[in-house]
This record gives sequence, structure tokens and C-alpha cells, in this order.
Amino acid sequence: MAAHRKPRRRSAGGTTARTAWTIALAGAATATGFDGTGHAEPQLTPAQVKAKVDKLYQEAEVATEKYNGAKEQADTARRRIRTLQDEAARKTGKLNAARDALGSMAAAQYRDGGLDPALQLALSDDPDRYLDGAEFAERAGNRQATSAAGVRKQLREIEQLRGAARVELDSLKSRQSELRRHKNTITGKLDAARDLLARLTAEERAQLGADGTDRAARSSTGPRDTLTPSGSAAAQAPNSRAASAVSYAYSKLGSPYVWGATGPDAFDCSGLTQAAYRSAGLSLPRTTYAQIDAGRRVSRSELLPGDLVFFYSGISHVGLYIGNGRMIHAPNPSAPVRVAPLDEMPFAGATRVA
Repeated sequence: MAAHRKPRRRSAGGTTARTAWTIALAGAATATGFDGTGHAEPQLTPAQVKAKVDKLYQEAEVATEKYNGAKEQADTARRRIRTLQDEAARKTGKLNAARDALGSMAAAQYRDGGLDPALQLALSDDPDRYLDGAEFAERAGNRQATSAAGVRKQLREIEQLRGAARVELDSLKSRQSELRRHKNTITGKLDAARDLLARLTAEERAQLGADGTDRAARSSTGPRDTLTPSGSAAAQAPNSRAASAVSYAYSKLGSPYVWGATGPDAFDCSGLTQAAYRSAGLSLPRTTYAQIDAGRRVSRSELLPGDLVFFYSGISHVGLYIGNGRMIHAPNPSAPVRVAPLDEMPFAGATRVA
């Protein structure tokens, strides 16, 4: 006789409860790293955020100086291409005049009973073809030979110009590709810095400024900080150009930092120093690593107002020394052009350009 067992009652919602419990366990395992995969990103302190942001800004500035160098090369290539094109157009005009003269000779010979074979070839679609043959020199008259030789010379000069223009165009395309690459690097670093700062409260961001470079800048405040450009800083400059550059830098305090900018309303670091000396009638190279070689190197103990001061091992930042251990510089997108102590960044060297 078959045994009959009373079926066990299942509580309503029991399956749902077990499922929820399983999900909860899985979630807990994921959150604590039990399964070795998902990990919650640690909360950074304001100080850690500042350190990461400062590093991103410094890396962006390295890319900015590379961008500036590539842009300078691209601009040079563009100018060279325009010069070559203008020269080629001028020589083409002279060539056309010379070929017109050969055409007049040809017309005269035709009226006199025949067209010289050399002139037939000179006026053909490929006038250079016959000019390498010794037969031409034997069959053409002196005047015709001289004119045709001039055509040949001009053809070769034009081809050389066109070849040089093609080389410059290839260089320009390479520089443009480099510009895009550096621009992507810069924007990526700056976006990452903005994302980090966005995690902080307004109070924490304000505290970052107070605990960072602003406080460092204020640490050297004293009576000299209130002097105008016509006071101590400009007066101590070694010459009028340096004094003029210092005055210009003072006049730009508070201007925003914009990477790639050279003024008059916004600057990056090397753009500010270049603009300061441009206002004094002196042309400086565009990039930090070129500016450091633009004058005579001086030691930190020899610094005078108007000297260029450089920072980091890669020479990726520059400021304008104004005396009393301070400089005016364009720091980064989070701060405008301002006065700061040299100790704000690792000092790499200095140059006197005026």
C-alpha cells in the first residue's frame, strides 16, 4: 500500500524572500570584493584631490608646451608654403613671357617659310624634353638657344619650388596631426581635473585654494607687494627692456589662463613671458624649452627683475621674476595670472634675455 505524505506547506512569498536574500548576499559580496571584481572607488580627501589635480595640470602644461611648439612649426610651414607659392607664381609669369617670346620667333619663322624644329618643341606641351639633346644646340640660332635655355632654367626652378612646397605641405600635415594629438591630451587632463574638483563641496574647493598656492603666494606678502610696477620691481631691473616686461606682467595680473594663448587678454605660461618681452620690443621663442636657451643662464642667487624662471625637470613652466623671491606667472586654468613665490614649484633654472 503506497505511503502518502502530506505535502509541506510553502509560505506565501517564500521564493521571493529567498531570492531577495540571494541578491542581497551577492550585492554584499560585490561591495566587499568577495568575488574579486567590483570595488567601490575610495573617497578622496581634499588634499588627495589637490595632489591629483596639481599633477593633471602639470601634465597638461607639458602637453601645452608641445602643442605650442607644434603650432609654431605649423605656422612656419604655412608661411613657407605661401612664400614658395608666391615665388612660383612670379616665376611662372616670367616663364610665360619667355614662351610668348619664343612663340613670336616661331611665328616669324613660319611666315618666312618654315618653323624651326627646336621652336616647335619649345612650344610643345613638354618643352623640357628636347633641351637635353645635343642636336638642339646645333640646329638653333644663338638667340633662340639663349631663350630656350632660359625657359629650361625657369622650368627647373619652378619644379624645385613646387617640390619644396610639397615637402612643406607634408610637414604641415604632420604638425597638424601632432596638434590634434596634443590638444586631445590637454583637454583630457583638464577634463579629469574638473571632474575631480566637482566631487568636492564649494567649501572644500575654497579650502583647497586657501591651503594651496594662494596661501603660498600670501606667505611672502609684505610692504613690497603693494609697490606698483614703477616702484621697486621695475627699478631693480637691469635695463629698460626688462623693466618694461615687468611692467607689462604687472598690468596683466588677474588675466585668465588659457592654454595656447599669448594675450592680450589671456595667457598660458610661456605666452605671458613672450607677450611681456614682445611689449618691450624683444622677440622670444614660443615654448618654455626654447625660451630657456634664448638668453644667458643665471643662477638663482643672481636673479634680477625681468629674468625668466623655469620649473620642473622637463622645463614645462615659466614665470617672470619680479624680485624678493617672487614671480608673476600664469599658473593653470584654476588660477589667473598672479604673483607667486619661486618655491611654489620645483625650480629648474633661469635665463636673462634682456
